[in-house]
Amino acid sequence: MSTPLLWEREGQIWPHRKHSEFLQLGPVRWHVQRFGTSGNPRILLLHGTGGSVHSWRGLAPILAENFEILAPDLPRHAFTSGHAPQETSLVGMACAIRDLLSATGFDPDMLVGHSAGAALALQGALDHGFDGPIVGLNSALRPFPGPAAEIFPAIAKVLFVNPLVPRIFSKMASFGGEAERFIYRSTHSRLDQQGLDCYSALIKNSRHTKGALSMMANWDLPTLRTRMGELTNPILMVHSDSDAAIPLDWAKEAHTWLPKSRFEVLKGLGHLAHEEAPELASKWIVDFAKETLGTPA
Repeated sequence: MSTPLLWEREGQIWPHRKHSEFLQLGPVRWHVQRFGTSGNPRILLLHGTGGSVHSWRGLAPILAENFEILAPDLPRHAFTSGHAPQETSLVGMACAIRDLLSATGFDPDMLVGHSAGAALALQGALDHGFDGPIVGLNSALRPFPGPAAEIFPAIAKVLFVNPLVPRIFSKMASFGGEAERFIYRSTHSRLDQQGLDCYSALIKNSRHTKGALSMMANWDLPTLRTRMGELTNPILMVHSDSDAAIPLDWAKEAHTWLPKSRFEVLKGLGHLAHEEAPELASKWIVDFAKETLGTPA
């Protein structure tokens, strides 16, 4: 059996440890981080596939100057545990996030999602009545074209049910700087050492890797695509022109499916642009909040 990430071990390197909390909700143990002052407008931060709260290490403290922030590790990711595999679907994760928000009493005014976290934000708005502004950072919204839309999740399912695959992948990532090379090849983002160390710890852990595979196996973007026209939320999509994971043209196409969406391009950054340039990402978010919520910039 694979060993979970331990807060007392791997968690020693996690950014902003003093902001971390663990919440036990039935069989589920959530890891969340909170920033900011109660009474300010509230933002929920949703990371992408294979990530964790560490991806907000630069952005969250900046946003905390004007907002109250809640950032969870998503189901079966990093230090959150206890969710069943089916709860890693878009619909299942949206329900899980709803339950977390209910338990914490955190009622967000804005949702900010990175990559698959942006799709999760849209799903939550559709299924659970959130009508506030949404910001998608390098959003993963467009299904793979043609037969790949069916083939890719099917491959992920096969890999997920094979217990050796996550262990083999994580073992390979343990050699030398392979984890760091993998991050750059797949994102074209250059991260600080703290970010690289956290991603390296995640990639090397087979339980976390299996959680990411479970998410990919259960992700249903084609169905979400059919419902995007129902969204009335004001949406800002910010995408990098050097993103190696989600091509800029794909993001521009997905933007046209959203009735009230604005699209902005970040120059010279990769898929993890909000980690490379948190000050720049925060400016887009703060300005959009001022525009849609009337908050001070």
